[in-house]
Amino acid sequence: MPECWDGEHDVETPYGMLHVVIRGAPKGNKPAILTYHDVGLNHKLCFNTFFNNEDMQEITKHFVVCHIDAPGQQVGASAFPQGYQYPTMDQLAGMLPTVVQHFGFKSIVGIGVGAGAYVLAKFALIFPDQVEGLVLLNIDPNGKGWIDWAASKLSGLTSSLPDTVLPHLFSQEELVSNTDIVQSYRQQINNNINQFNLHLFWNMYNSRRDLDMNRGALNSKTLKCPVMLVVGDNAPAEEGVVECNSKLDPTNTTFLKMADSGGLPQITQPAKLTEAFKYFLQGMGYIAYVKDRRLSGGPVPSASMTRLARSRTASLTSAGSTEGARSRACTHSDSTEGVATVTQTMEVSC
Repeated sequence: MPECWDGEHDVETPYGMLHVVIRGAPKGNKPAILTYHDVGLNHKLCFNTFFNNEDMQEITKHFVVCHIDAPGQQVGASAFPQGYQYPTMDQLAGMLPTVVQHFGFKSIVGIGVGAGAYVLAKFALIFPDQVEGLVLLNIDPNGKGWIDWAASKLSGLTSSLPDTVLPHLFSQEELVSNTDIVQSYRQQINNNINQFNLHLFWNMYNSRRDLDMNRGALNSKTLKCPVMLVVGDNAPAEEGVVECNSKLDPTNTTFLKMADSGGLPQITQPAKLTEAFKYFLQGMGYIAYVKDRRLSGGPVPSASMTRLARSRTASLTSAGSTEGARSRACTHSDSTEGVATVTQTMEVSC
């Protein structure tokens, strides 16, 4: 991929135009980090805080980053014409191979939030050879039932669109206390995203079907790559993320529950999530060492780390802000903190 491709692009796909933002250039044979945002957001609102974190920039200098804006959700997007048929969730996933091919990526590590996590999971199920790993925040693998669908339609009739979307993004506690971040996002959703286009995306997400994956059923299929599931405490998506965890291969799945992070951990706790992401990439063999600033001994050599994709994970609990993530990344011989008996998946409260 030429370096001049760093910047904003409109990529024509079989299901319509897609706005893509490239940061950096490919580094050897490393995968691209590809992001996909949630409903009510775009790549800037969803990921700027996370990717602008100082520690995250230490990661991204080693990778090309590809931000996807769902059709019509980017800043300054024109309204779709009346009668426009918004792509289905399957079609949104079907747009991504064109992006991968267009920019010459060999593969991707995906970071998705909410609707974006659903799209990336669908992409990985259909095109497993193109996905090396997934970080899925607030994923709900289940389609909406009749009652839920009717309730969302009724809410849309009685509330403004931003106020309809906010309970999907933030915890009830955050909404009740009307925190600064909720007020800020209400304003930004209203001012920075075309409301007609958002309405189409919101309706399509609420019409989604169950993700076709189940690790226990006969002839079942599930995600083949390493997966890190992330959810904030008391987040609206918590039940869905737990359900998703039950459908994945326990030998390559990490479940990270983040305390004090509300509905959008990448916004409220970017440093914690960055550290977990470092260990995730390191476990895949893509980062030679991870600096732990609380250790006096300097960088931790990669040889001491557990390879997530090849080993069963330990159940960890930690009251410290990042202690659980660090303990998870160390082998049993390297750490005596926070390591319990080996279980199906890792649960970290950090």
